[in-house]
Amino acid sequence: MRRLLRSRAATVGLSILLFWAVVAAFAPWLAPYDPTAIHFETLGNPSPSAAHPFGTDVTGRDLLSRLIHGARTTYVVVPLAIGSAFLVGGIAGMAAGWYGGWTDVLVSRAGDVMLAFPALVLYVILITAFGPSLWNIVIAVTLAYAPGVARLMRGQVLSVKGQDYVLAARAGGERGPWIMAVEILPNVGAPLVVDLCLRAGYTVILIGTLGFLGLGLPPPTPDWGGMVVEGVNFLSIHPHMALLPAAAVTSVVVACNLLADGLRESAR
Repeated sequence: MRRLLRSRAATVGLSILLFWAVVAAFAPWLAPYDPTAIHFETLGNPSPSAAHPFGTDVTGRDLLSRLIHGARTTYVVVPLAIGSAFLVGGIAGMAAGWYGGWTDVLVSRAGDVMLAFPALVLYVILITAFGPSLWNIVIAVTLAYAPGVARLMRGQVLSVKGQDYVLAARAGGERGPWIMAVEILPNVGAPLVVDLCLRAGYTVILIGTLGFLGLGLPPPTPDWGGMVVEGVNFLSIHPHMALLPAAAVTSVVVACNLLADGLRESAR
């Protein structure tokens, strides 16, 4: 942690992520209004004002409140999606690297099939087929990211499988699952954590893209991507409607990449 905090990039990225985490945690108390409430007095003039510092959207909902609650949406969907992808992909990749044989062939070929689909096309197919919802987005991200995680984990396991501490554990009679969980996983964690941070940034972009395509979380759920698509048609006259949520998405993506860079530096 000391080495990580000495990295300026990691410090900036972690600060931004912590800022949005605090905003998400205290959203009900920080938001000045209900994010779904319509303020009819602003329908003719959605520009920023004393009552609405960030203005309102096209339907008269307070943008500041929706941005704050949108952070909560992001901080729920992204950890669920990334966590499930790393759980499924990590277990599959570790089993493939450790056991080899048909297990390796099965996991590798299944991953090749999934990776053959362009990621965005896979998301669109799944969410169009089953409808936009939080759990469907989580399932789509898991199916798209798990093969890449499995491939990374498999390579890491193969790189340490012949190390002395692993051979000593096997000679001591320890079973494969125990060796993988206690001996191997802690020693291959650094590349996985860096990959997790990068994929978290990609997932934020994905959620925003799905919202922009109308396949994100169903309205009136505060969703930064959905807010962008609602405001993009008014970009020339009321740019705040689209630029503010776009800036929020950008800040989280940049923060994830900065943190990943810092983790990569500290792991050297």
